[in-house]
Formats: sequence, structure tokens, C-alpha cells
Amino acid sequence: MDKIGYIEIRITGSKGNLDLSPDNYDIREIISILENAENLLYPGEKRDRPTISYKIEEGSVKHILKTSIQYIIGFNAVIGQINQIQNIDFLDLSTAKAFENIQDIAIKKNYSFGIKTSLDNSNEVVVNALTRFCRSEAIWADAEFYFYGKVTNAGGKDKANIHIYTDELGTVRVQTPISFLEQYDENLLYKTFGIRAIGKQHSETGDIDTSSLRFVELIDYQPKYDEKYLKALRDKARKSWLGEINPDNWLKEIRGSYDA
Repeated sequence: MDKIGYIEIRITGSKGNLDLSPDNYDIREIISILENAENLLYPGEKRDRPTISYKIEEGSVKHILKTSIQYIIGFNAVIGQINQIQNIDFLDLSTAKAFENIQDIAIKKNYSFGIKTSLDNSNEVVVNALTRFCRSEAIWADAEFYFYGKVTNAGGKDKANIHIYTDELGTVRVQTPISFLEQYDENLLYKTFGIRAIGKQHSETGDIDTSSLRFVELIDYQPKYDEKYLKALRDKARKSWLGEINPDNWLKEIRGSYDA
């Protein structure tokens, strides 16, 4: 089997009196499709994802995105399930958002999107002004989170954010008031902190909507092995309840009648 496959996103519609084609399809629309296509294929951390190559073709407009066949096979299963149940609540968050964005474009511009893969007998899902591929709002609830890791970026001209790299989720971006960053005296970059934030969490899967995260508090977090502190705790325990225990009797009580 070929190690490379592709997804095809075919868009039909019009620009005024003209049928849609690569000649009248704006570069901003191309950028939007590329951003969403990446999330369709790779919903998680993108740092180590395989290469995605791209070309645009006639008919009306075809976006062809090539990548590892492994991910194409997985995506084919995803669009098959969407087409069957006409619902996107089961998707990973970033994939669901990509479909929502495509749905929004379809409604605003009266476009029709046909999304399929290069596989033989590929599944296909159609998104147009009559479909409603949106997540159920009821399953997303407000929640509070704590993220621990290294701050890799902080700031922004209009909308400020703190980017923190975590072991569990990779880089997490938290919307942060400019007023906090202005008054914070120390340099945050490349230092380890905890960030308390609020945002949306899926009530069934536990997935976090990282785009909804809003800053609450910065927590000074410097984990280290403190031998003196641990020794003091051991000494305190030994002088109190440990000093009153007879090890042999305690072991017999734990075993009960096991050795009888």
C-alpha cells in the first residue's frame, strides 16, 4: 500500500455571477481551509506531526492535502461516522471545531463542501447551508483548571495570552488580562509556574476546550527535592505514632489469620 494518501475538500458555489474557481477564490479563504484541515487530520499536539503537502485544483475548487496514509485511514472512518449519525459531538475538540468553522463558512457564503479521502470507496460528508454540524452546548460545562509547566510566551498586542508548556497537554494558551502582565515585575519566560484558569470542559469525555481558557491566578511553582524537610517529617513521625508501634505485633495484625 502507498504510504501517502490525501483528503479532498471540494467547494462548489459562486462569487456573484461567477461560478467558484481557483481564479476567484481568495487567499484568505485558502488560509482558513488550511488551518482547519490541519485540525481535521491532527487534533492533538502538532509538534511531531507528519508533513502535509497541498495543492489547489479546478472543479469548482478542490483542496488536496497529502499526508501519511495512516491518518487518512483514520479520517475516512471519522467522516463515515459523521455521515451516518449527522453529529459531531463524539469528535476530539479541535476536529469538532474545524467542522464547525467549515459549517459557518458554508452558511455565510452559501458554499457546499464535499469532504472525502483518496481511499477506494471513500466515505464522504457534505457540509452546506442546510446542514448543522455544531456541538451540543449542553455537554460543555464551566470548570476550573490548574496547569503546571514552563512559560514559553507571554503578551500580545490586543489579546494577551500566556503560553505554558505542560507534560499532559503540550502547549496551552490562556487568555490573560494585559493589566496583569503590565504590573508583573519579573520576567515570566522559560520559568516554571502554575496557572489557575477557568474554561469549558466536556461533561462526558473530560476534554478541555483550550480556546476558552481565561486566566485567574499565577502560582509560584518550584518543585524540588528537599532532603532536610523530608528528614524532619520522618523524625516527627518516629517520635509520635511510629514510636508507639511494636513492628512484630503490627505485622501480625495486618496479616490477620493469613498465616494460621
